[in-house]
Order: sequence, then structure tokens, then C-alpha cells
Amino acid sequence: MKTIETKDIKLKKVITKTGAELYVIELSKNHFFIEQNLLKKSKYGEAYRKLKEKYPEFYMFWEIKNNKYTGKLLAGSILEKKDIDEFITEILKSEDYKKYEDVKDEIEDY
Repeated sequence: MKTIETKDIKLKKVITKTGAELYVIELSKNHFFIEQNLLKKSKYGEAYRKLKEKYPEFYMFWEIKNNKYTGKLLAGSILEKKDIDEFITEILKSEDYKKYEDVKDEIEDY
């Protein structure tokens, strides 16, 4: 394997005004990924809560550049093969989360 690019990143744990503890993956001063808030009453908050109940090691991060959502999402988990099979099957058969509104927070200076 040959390295073609290297970036320094920071992993931070922050607390929001509402008391949610979230991870932030900081790539540069104005470019980071922030974990989905599972306390948020929104489509993605509800979906993330349900996913975390079943898969505690699953994470979803929203990309933020220059204090704006880019619409890109980083998601991942370390799972056993049997768990990923169950995970995919479960996601594909349920659409309950679609009844929730897609609500975005106002981005504060980071």
C-alpha cells in the first residue's frame, strides 16, 4: 500500500445546548462531520435512535463545511457478518421513519 495523501483529523466529544453528547470529526477549521443528535425529534433523529438501540456501535455523521450542511453523510459500524446481514434486512423492510420531518439545526460557529 502506498500513501498518496495524509490528513490530520481530531475526534472530539461535544455537548449541545440540549445536553446531547455528540462526536465531531474535525478535518480542518471550517470542515467537520458531526454525529446525528439522537435526542432530536426529527426523521433522522428517530432513525438514529432506533439504529443505536439495536446497533450501539453504529454512527452517523453529517458533513459541515463553512457552517453549512453539505447534504453528505458519513455512516458506519464495525459489525460481524451475521449482524450486517440482519442490519440490511431490517433497514430494507421498514419505512416508519419517513413519517418524521427532516429538521436541521441552525449551525453555530464552530
